[in-house]
Amino acid sequence: MLRKYKEKLRINNEVYLRIKVYPNAGKTKIREIMEDETIKIDVAAVPEKGKANKELIAYLTKEFKINKENVKILSGVKDRIKLIKITNG
Repeated sequence: MLRKYKEKLRINNEVYLRIKVYPNAGKTKIREIMEDETIKIDVAAVPEKGKANKELIAYLTKEFKINKENVKILSGVKDRIKLIKITNG
């Protein structure tokens, strides 16, 4: 599902993602990608003390095969909708 964004990262060395998080899920996984390119992701962590954000970052690092230092939450740290910047090294 994220192939388009992985390709953008490969070409531009960075990609921005608008993500809507659904915490307390049984498993961290992509739910769907909306027409406006908002990516809905179920997160298997509680939204307390940054646990859901850490789980989201771990998931994105695995999907994009990058280090966690390359994933930054630009906005929405305490909100369900987040703007994420991913860089390539």
